[in-house]
Amino acid sequence: MTKAVQKITLSPSRDIPFNKLVLSQSNVRRVKAGVSIEQLAESIAQRTLLQSLSVRAVVDADGNETGMFEVPAGGRRYRALEFLVKQKRMSKTQAVPCVVREGGLAEDDSVAENDERVGLHPLDQFRAFQTLRDLGMSEEDIAARHFVNPAIVKQRLRLASVSPKLHDVYAEDGMTLEQLMAFSVTADHARQEQVWENVSRSGHDEPYQIRRLLTENTVRGSDRRAQFVGLDAYQHAGGGILRDLFEHDDGGWLQDVVLLDRLVTEKLKAEAETIAAEGWKWISVAVEFPYGHTQGLREIEGKPVDLSPEEQATIDALNAEQAKLETDYQDADELPDEIDRRLGEIEAALAAFENRPMHYDPTEIARAGVFISIDSEGRLSVDRGYVRPEDEVPATDCDAGQDAGALSIEGQEEGASVQRTVIAVAGSAPDAEEDDEDAARPLADRLITELTAHRTLALRDALAENPAIAFQAVLHNFVLTAFYRFASSGSCLEIGLRTPNFPTQAPGLRDSVSAKAVEARHERWKARLPKSENDLWDALTAIDGGAQASLFAHCASFAVNAVYEPANRYNQGRVSAHGVRTRLDQANVLARAVGLDMVQAGWRPTVDNYLGRVTKPRILEAVREAKGESSAQLIDHLKKADMAKEAERLLDGSGLLPEPLRLVDPDAAPVGQEGEAGPLPEFLGDDEELEKAGDDDPQQLDAAE
Repeated sequence: MTKAVQKITLSPSRDIPFNKLVLSQSNVRRVKAGVSIEQLAESIAQRTLLQSLSVRAVVDADGNETGMFEVPAGGRRYRALEFLVKQKRMSKTQAVPCVVREGGLAEDDSVAENDERVGLHPLDQFRAFQTLRDLGMSEEDIAARHFVNPAIVKQRLRLASVSPKLHDVYAEDGMTLEQLMAFSVTADHARQEQVWENVSRSGHDEPYQIRRLLTENTVRGSDRRAQFVGLDAYQHAGGGILRDLFEHDDGGWLQDVVLLDRLVTEKLKAEAETIAAEGWKWISVAVEFPYGHTQGLREIEGKPVDLSPEEQATIDALNAEQAKLETDYQDADELPDEIDRRLGEIEAALAAFENRPMHYDPTEIARAGVFISIDSEGRLSVDRGYVRPEDEVPATDCDAGQDAGALSIEGQEEGASVQRTVIAVAGSAPDAEEDDEDAARPLADRLITELTAHRTLALRDALAENPAIAFQAVLHNFVLTAFYRFASSGSCLEIGLRTPNFPTQAPGLRDSVSAKAVEARHERWKARLPKSENDLWDALTAIDGGAQASLFAHCASFAVNAVYEPANRYNQGRVSAHGVRTRLDQANVLARAVGLDMVQAGWRPTVDNYLGRVTKPRILEAVREAKGESSAQLIDHLKKADMAKEAERLLDGSGLLPEPLRLVDPDAAPVGQEGEAGPLPEFLGDDEELEKAGDDDPQQLDAAE
């Protein structure tokens, strides 16, 4: 016989005046969490009560109902209603919809009422906010009605705009919320789906990896070009910007690189045309000039424009305010934000007065020129007053008849009547894709040259900080010249203060720590020395021995040449396997003497300066050496470009150095017979290969990698 299914009976509902309700001591909620009572009261005022209260009749000692009801489930709603009564926004006799419970335990009801409550899935909330906006509510209205910050609403609406296919993956727990956030960087659904397909297969699906793939063909908002043009101007010209609402994005990513470069060129041209009116003979314009671009040019002296009485008064007031603030807060562990900000404003204002325009002799202007570029902070950099050797001859009458303020153009035919500015944006062609499996092949000549250019600059800086070693190095060079007739070419110190040029411009060389240190030291000495060379001897006599030694070391450092130069038909007369080897050996001796550390000198491996220039096995070898086999396995399946980018992240802060940048242990290198040098390091290849390089076309050298 089939047993009948027992039917349940629901508790009846009643409208009970609020003043007949009391909060039950059986309510298990004790800790405040979630929406505040005030916010819940405001929600009830806007929407009325959306959920009934669960109540039980209060009985006396004999079990008779007293007409009062206690609330074991719904205590927060009760308090919100009570808050509205206190504000006189609701009558205390207002009927409240209630479910009247009988039987069971009040505590059990309270636990169940809270435990069985399920919040919205985040995706449902994103879509709900999208629906509210589609129905006409503004982002600010949504934020106000749901008690969140407008920025939160923007974030959730951005997440709602991600591809529906990725929403489905997220809904099925196929990706994390952080991954979904990363995809919101772009609104291109097709690109989002393509990237997800790639990263989900490879396993390299960390949020930062997703963001990098989605923005790989863009320019950072912090890039010097973007800062120079300005994001507003770029957007006004129709350029799009990708923004990350969930992480600091340094101004986002500019999508239209061609537009950005055009705006940069136009703005630089406009600045050049303005400066041309000053009468300079030539103006050279570039986004960035290579390190040492003013070498061989004579810098003319200028005099700062006199300050007006008002400007001097402003400077005095700023100095006084700065001194007072520094005195008032000299004992503070940390400056208040407003004080720190004000001190920054004062320093900027004083710096503007220090960098005020210079006044030059008009006759000097007529044969001198200007370099216009963008500094690392995105500011216009104008470097006036450089005379080329060919312009040192006084201008002829014919020259004087030309427009001295016109801009020059490279390769212009002699006698041309119209001259225009040359705007050359620095760039280099990518190296040919190498055979990824050829791990044993030596490093490319160009790469070794660039790496050793960094080392030469750092070695110059280190030598300048070691006067005693500098004296010894110069003495060593002099002794070689005087007593070892055929040994002078083996020294890395090219005495005579002929500063060697770098045959290729290594990425980041101009902005390196060593370059800035050398330049700052040079400027300090330049300011200390007399303007006229006729006064130099007396000035040097007047300074003490320590200062003389420091100046000597600084000057000697400019002669350092530790750059590897491959032999070819254009430099066979001065570069040979023996010459390269002995010069680099001497550079190693000098580096050990000054304790050169390229990590402390600021060098670190990046895609541009090393990782993107070597084979995949060498990338893996570098990661394996610095971070271990497990880290190498994380990237060993990636394509070359992606592997290099991931390796840069993994190696950041590791202190890893390529072989050309390391200090060489003299005991580890075999030495040949007396008077002969030992074999070259592995990264240079063998002697025979280096000698044969003399037959190579220099244009093909870069293709070796």
